[in-house]
Amino acid sequence: MNEQELDILKKVDVRNVVLDDLVDIRSVKIDSTKCVEERIFDFIQQIKNPYVFKVGDIAVKVNYNENGPTFQEKFQNFLKDCIKN
Repeated sequence: MNEQELDILKKVDVRNVVLDDLVDIRSVKIDSTKCVEERIFDFIQQIKNPYVFKVGDIAVKVNYNENGPTFQEKFQNFLKDCIKN
């Protein structure tokens, strides 16, 4: 996936998506024995759009801040919150 394709995915309006077209993040399986690059590739291949996906019946839009926490930090916090609930 190139930068232009990622930019298109980033611009998807979560209010206009069809819920059934989104991948449920709970179905994504990551092989922790793979290197980071392979895990990222596997994640994107499975989730289809790393910016818009669903958790159950809820559509989720994720925004990333270049000067903020890393994707890994944000994603780990997201997963911790999901596990708590």
